[in-house]
Amino acid sequence: MMVRCNSSRAVCNTNENGQDRKITYEDATWVMTSSFIIFTMQSGFALLESGCVTRKNEVNVMMKNIVDMAFGGMSYWMFGYGISYGTSKGTNPFFAVGNYFVDTKEVNMGYLYTTYIFQLSFASTATTIVSGAVAERFNFSAYCIYSFLNTFIYCLPAGWIWGNHGFLNNLGVVDIAGCCPVHLVGGSSALVAAVMVGPRHGRYDGTKKHENINSPTNAMLGMFILWWGWLGFNCGSTFGITGFKWKYASRSAICTINASIGGGLTSLIFSSFYFKRKFLVPSIINGILSALVAITAGCVLYHPWEALCIGAVSSLITNYAMPKLDVIEIDDPVGAIPVHLLGSIWGMIAVGLFVEKDSFLEFSKGEAGVFHRGGFYLLGIQILSVIVIGVWSLLMTYILLYIIKLVIPLRMKLENEKIGADAVEHNVKHYTNMQVRIFSSSSSLTQRS
Repeated sequence: MMVRCNSSRAVCNTNENGQDRKITYEDATWVMTSSFIIFTMQSGFALLESGCVTRKNEVNVMMKNIVDMAFGGMSYWMFGYGISYGTSKGTNPFFAVGNYFVDTKEVNMGYLYTTYIFQLSFASTATTIVSGAVAERFNFSAYCIYSFLNTFIYCLPAGWIWGNHGFLNNLGVVDIAGCCPVHLVGGSSALVAAVMVGPRHGRYDGTKKHENINSPTNAMLGMFILWWGWLGFNCGSTFGITGFKWKYASRSAICTINASIGGGLTSLIFSSFYFKRKFLVPSIINGILSALVAITAGCVLYHPWEALCIGAVSSLITNYAMPKLDVIEIDDPVGAIPVHLLGSIWGMIAVGLFVEKDSFLEFSKGEAGVFHRGGFYLLGIQILSVIVIGVWSLLMTYILLYIIKLVIPLRMKLENEKIGADAVEHNVKHYTNMQVRIFSSSSSLTQRS
């Protein structure tokens, strides 16, 4: 008898006798290619975040994306994958055991390594979400520690939803591409981190003028890279293209694009009305990204028109919430909290409303949403998953940061914050426009003489 494996993720690599599950080279190629595309999202996050912060901190925020892969990748290999998808004795509905320091025999390596690299790409994304929300004031050394340990916060919810042992998986929660484990966890952690570290110096006390984003072009380029990466994120979650899986992958592609279209159009309309015919870059970027977050939960199960509506609603929620954060003095330079936290909550609820029962691969686990006469069971367990994982992420992030704070300050020193993390942490010095003009004039006079 085979251990039941969630078809949308296929994370179980052995049966109960320890024998290797099979994966075709076509499916492996699809999954690996999708993984490589997802890894390019790190570039997107780096460009987006560096474009949104002041120039004196742009290198620092990019460096944090390197840390997410270096430290987060190490901890995921050491214990992260194991506590999500381990199959050894002691595994229970809340915590998996085994597959630590991921390695296996040659005969078993195909499925395990393919699954591992795909899941690693998701884990690295969850941590990266936090870096933007605490940009320009978070202690770099403290962030390195956080990045290593944050794997634990992500990996348990991932196992609950996608692991064969997971209690939410066995209840029938539907989350195809990481709406809860990636975006809800990341957004919740970003909220706690932003509150604990406090706003940037002078942000809300009137002593410092609010600065526009440093490089709108970099921010928009980062958004385009993320847009591209999301196709790998969602389409790769079919875990192959053989059988009927290629059909769901194609549906995932059009739903992902349609959701972003709905989000983009809504952002343009909202920005035009709210900002008096001005189409603001942060509004457009975050509206599109929020739509992409929301569609991840049921990307292979929606009709194209439903995806358009889901993306539009998510964009509207995010655009409305962004200025409200400033009202309550939560400083989020890139908008990570409304995009990922609110977008993921709506995305999980949308599954319980719009999902139609699929007849081929049972991605919907035999359930349908309210609008497809499926009753309220699916909607109920989707909301339950949001509550459980949201509370887990908020609480554990607070505990983790509190422990780190006992060892090393979470926040940069005030004088270092004024100078900028690039100079203090990375020995990168930026010239002001006035300094550049003086230098150019001096060079010109020297050449004439």
